[in-house]
Amino acid sequence: MLLLLGLALTAYAQPPDSTVLLNAAGATFPYPIYSKWFSDYHQAHPNVQINYQSIGSGGGIQQLKAGTVDFGASDMPLNDQLLGQFNFKIIQFPTVLGAVVPTYNIPGVSGELKFTAKALSDIYLGKVTKWNDSEIASANPGVKLPGNDIVVIHRSDGSGTTFVWTDYLSKVNPEWKSKVGSNTSVNWPVGLGGKGNEGVSGLVKQTPNSIGYVELIYAMQNHMGFGLVQNADGKFIKASLTSVTEAAAGAAAKMKSDVRISITDATGADTYPICSFTYLLIPQTISDGTKREAIKAFLDWMLTTGQGSVESLNYARLPKAVVGIEMKNLAEIK
Repeated sequence: MLLLLGLALTAYAQPPDSTVLLNAAGATFPYPIYSKWFSDYHQAHPNVQINYQSIGSGGGIQQLKAGTVDFGASDMPLNDQLLGQFNFKIIQFPTVLGAVVPTYNIPGVSGELKFTAKALSDIYLGKVTKWNDSEIASANPGVKLPGNDIVVIHRSDGSGTTFVWTDYLSKVNPEWKSKVGSNTSVNWPVGLGGKGNEGVSGLVKQTPNSIGYVELIYAMQNHMGFGLVQNADGKFIKASLTSVTEAAAGAAAKMKSDVRISITDATGADTYPICSFTYLLIPQTISDGTKREAIKAFLDWMLTTGQGSVESLNYARLPKAVVGIEMKNLAEIK
């Protein structure tokens, strides 16, 4: 009787005797928190198993389009053009906020470097080629930078992390915007490619004088140095829970009409400038009733209980107002 009562009080409860296997794929940016969420949810609901392939946002979008997964994940919100390529409607659910950081491996340099927007964009354009270039050195007085060539490392796969990085570079450098632009995959002017945040992290660690971009948690888990980035207010800011949360200020008001917003290069003295929401891509119509209720139950848990564990992995919680918007969107899944 108590079990039945508890289930009745759950908005999207699972039948106790059902066994549900859900397959999902996509972004590597949120993989650490997704892995924890799916494991924790399975512990609380043993009848639901969620298998997630961390293959990059581009791969997740393609698999969802092909119907080989039940839902996808992307750091890049799908614009109207991409949504038009699906033969079914998609509802996009922001899940957490995270940061992308410049990480580097410079023998003999152990401190935290400071990067201007121009330095980062010109490094990736191939215009700043030496570590002791004045654009880097002027922001780091007292640091003995070598005259070695910079080895540029980027993602080789379709990647939401790349979208966040290139979205930022497009905002701060008109040349980057016109020549390269922002997307999950771009034609890189220079550099070596690594697959996934894991691949970029590995390449940076094993390649002297290299620079790459990875999600904050990957840099921290792998004990990699990462730089401070100059924000729109001119301050050099280190990525942290506080500085990522600052980037989301005002997001809820914008999300009332559309959850697909960019928060890179946001204003605010304490804002870290390379931040983003990351999204789950959920079909609006799910014909399998058991899977539909399992997905809705997980989303409800993710927006409530699940938010309590995000900070332990250096992601930022969704603003409460954003959670409210998503709870309304949850009812649109039929």
